[in-house]
Amino acid sequence: MQEKKILVTGANGQIGKVLTEELRKVYGIYNVLATDIQRNLDDPCYEFLDVLNQYRMKEIISDYQISEVYHLAALLSASGEYNPVKTWNINLNGWISILELAKELKLEKVFFPSTIAVFGKTTPRDFTPQHVPLQPETIYGVSKATGEMLCHYYHQKYGIDVRSLRYPGIISYQSIPVGGTTDYAVEIFYAAKKNEVYKCFLEKDTRLPMMYINDAIRATIELMQAPSESIKCRMGYNLAAISFTPEEIYEEIRTHYPDFKIIYEPDFRQKIASSWTEVIDDQEARKDWGWQHAFDLKAMVNDMLENIAI
Repeated sequence: MQEKKILVTGANGQIGKVLTEELRKVYGIYNVLATDIQRNLDDPCYEFLDVLNQYRMKEIISDYQISEVYHLAALLSASGEYNPVKTWNINLNGWISILELAKELKLEKVFFPSTIAVFGKTTPRDFTPQHVPLQPETIYGVSKATGEMLCHYYHQKYGIDVRSLRYPGIISYQSIPVGGTTDYAVEIFYAAKKNEVYKCFLEKDTRLPMMYINDAIRATIELMQAPSESIKCRMGYNLAAISFTPEEIYEEIRTHYPDFKIIYEPDFRQKIASSWTEVIDDQEARKDWGWQHAFDLKAMVNDMLENIAI
């Protein structure tokens, strides 16, 4: 592959950690700079970076001769509800800084992670199409919907090659997510492995779109590697793999741990989940740049239980 210089913000997060590792496999360790707001002395190519510090961000992009940015730094759906102003500030102002620097420094490509949280009561819950009215129910969703509009605006007005995916709930064994409405689908595996009763914060029949981390990372890299002329949508592409309920993933885990128990104690996150779509129509991603998922529910559960460490 042609040598690139890539910056990843939010590199210590659930997606950022794995994406950084995979990008380094493709482009080399020292061509992928990881950044976040925690120090990481174990990483040979890492910088502390607050995404609200545009001056420092510009320094880093210039010093490392960055050509592409994967901007993952954000507050998530559930935690964001506790501080809407902070969520807006981090999720939007950090992104605007990236876009402005992309324009000023002529970056080749930038990536913005959107989410199913952009959907709301104005969107069909079953096979939600690509182009729908966006009326999100959380400040996280509001920030992501606005971020998508900025993607479209900066591409149309300034020609920036900006690309985006609407991630479903992401399931991974590399880290425990914090602050998301779909976190139960990771937490449940730890409870099963520890032989603990799992208290689920969603109702048993709450169906949500989900995706295994392997598919999510591959989709991200494939989108960014696709020829520019293949990218027809400059807002967030719908992205889908599997949709299931807490009861369905519980029953699949029970094929491995027959004595595993679950109880349902819905909290405020149930209202958030109920405002989201159940199944995503991602035909445009499949048609435009050849997206195909690999993991169904059974394969994902098998891989999670094989790899998760407690």
